[in-house]
Amino acid sequence: MILPIVAYGTPVLREVAKNITPDYTNLNKFISDMWETLYASSGVGLAAPQVNKNIRLFIVDSLQMFANQEKEDKGKYPDEPGFKKVFINAKIKECNGEPWSYNEGCLSIPKIREDVMRPETVTLNYVDENFQPHTETFNGITARIIQHEYDHIEGKLFIDYLKPFRKKLLKGKLSDISKGKVSVDYKMMFPK
Repeated sequence: MILPIVAYGTPVLREVAKNITPDYTNLNKFISDMWETLYASSGVGLAAPQVNKNIRLFIVDSLQMFANQEKEDKGKYPDEPGFKKVFINAKIKECNGEPWSYNEGCLSIPKIREDVMRPETVTLNYVDENFQPHTETFNGITARIIQHEYDHIEGKLFIDYLKPFRKKLLKGKLSDISKGKVSVDYKMMFPK
């Protein structure tokens, strides 16, 4: 089932999400719905708070991004061809490497893209959908997607990294999004 993506201004996007246990109700169905929602919205990552669930769960499919990239960009990133993975109860252990800029967007903040600086690599502890523990280090675009989705479970948004002047310039567009004055080709839910 395709779930509606909550828009900027919805309180759940600013809350620190809670850990879950293996007995979380209908977890497999929820994860399946998240994948369906991600693909229906042409995204590469999706966090549970974006579908109005305050839990520490996000999904990443960087295969999508690499499959759609331009020919001249092939081989540009060290993490090609990417991967598809579920992250539950993730906790960043460390971020390393030279911060680099990339133009990011967010399904909860449609029609806005901005350059954001993030470290090259991220190491995190998490459990997968079978609650098997992992500690892994990711780099390149995949590390960026993971950091972006991780921010969602910490109550942060990519616009929080912008300079105050840039945020001020976006204030009108952000207000329009929170009022539902934006047209997208995927299901959205706006703040009441």
